[in-house]
Amino acid sequence: MANVTDAVNKTMEQTVDKVTNRPERTEGGVAKTIEKHTSKMPSDWFLTAAVASIGLSLAMQLTGNKHKSLFIGEWVPTILILGLYNKIVKVAGSDRFDRGQGFEPRPATR
Repeated sequence: MANVTDAVNKTMEQTVDKVTNRPERTEGGVAKTIEKHTSKMPSDWFLTAAVASIGLSLAMQLTGNKHKSLFIGEWVPTILILGLYNKIVKVAGSDRFDRGQGFEPRPATR
């Protein structure tokens, strides 16, 4: 079983090295700049902003401002998607590959 695990790990290392060394897989300057700044933002900000948008939308609905309520309520998915992007940048940002910290195979377990 150890031979199979070693073979799989070796194959994965070769496959990832071929993929990450391709120049078209690197990020452009704009994306790197955005990732650099967004990775500094806490994820709580996005959740707080989404919940605040929901609350403000509800308050507008209750006060009879239906159109404003719908407009503000439509912000929620966008804010949450930006928060998801922020989390992905923190966990798996392209800078890992630029610094040579791409794929690291897990040690074989029994």
